[in-house]
Amino acid sequence: MDKLLVGVVAGCVALFSTWALADDTSLINDMNMKPLTPAQSAQLKSERDAAKAKWAAMTPAEKAAVTQASRSKKLGELTALERIAQNDDMTAMTKSETAPLKAEREAAQAKWAKMTPEEKAAVRKAAQQKRAADMNAMERAAQNDDMGRYLSY
Repeated sequence: MDKLLVGVVAGCVALFSTWALADDTSLINDMNMKPLTPAQSAQLKSERDAAKAKWAAMTPAEKAAVTQASRSKKLGELTALERIAQNDDMTAMTKSETAPLKAEREAAQAKWAKMTPEEKAAVRKAAQQKRAADMNAMERAAQNDDMGRYLSY
C-alpha cells in the first residue's frame, strides 16, 4: 500500500511539475517584441548621435543644470520608501571632497604601522570598551547572547 501511495505521489509531482515548467507562449506573444528594421535602427542611431553632439556642445553649467534636473526628476518619481532607502546616494563626492579623507586614512595607517604590538592591543581594547559603552541595553543583551552561544560547548 505504501509503495502504491509513493508511486501515485511521484506521478502527480512529475505531472504537475511539467505543467508548471511548460513554456508560456502567451507571455511572449503579449510582449510584442519584434526585431528592429534597418530603417528604425538607423533612425535610433542618428538620434543618439545628435544627442551626443548636443551634449558635447553644452557648457559645463548647462550640463550641470541638465544633470541636476534629471536627478530631481528621478527623486520625484521615487516612492517614500525608495527615498528613505536611497539616502542621498545620487550625489557622488568629488576628488576635492575625498582628498582630505584619503589623507586622514593614510596618516592613520602610517601611525598604526609604527605602533608596537602592545600599543595596538591597547588601542583595540579601548575601541572595544568604547563600542561596549555605546551599546544600548538591547544590543548588549544580543551581544552577550551571541558570545555565550559561541563560547559555551
